[in-house]
Amino acid sequence: MSEAMLNMYISFFGLILMFVSAGTAVLARTKLGGIIQKVVLSFSFLCLVVSGFIVLYIVVGGPTATHS
Repeated sequence: MSEAMLNMYISFFGLILMFVSAGTAVLARTKLGGIIQKVVLSFSFLCLVVSGFIVLYIVVGGPTATHS
């Protein structure tokens, strides 16, 4: 597997984590309460931070395609 394909799959994982973060935050704010809400919101924040680091890794890594 090439480095470009690996970066694509890593970025897809980061995108999925962003959707999970948004979904769990909305769920926690609208349907949950008490300590469970805080746990779910913490999980949401953790997903957002991890996806941010993934995006940072992909962007700072720069382009991977080579042209002849």
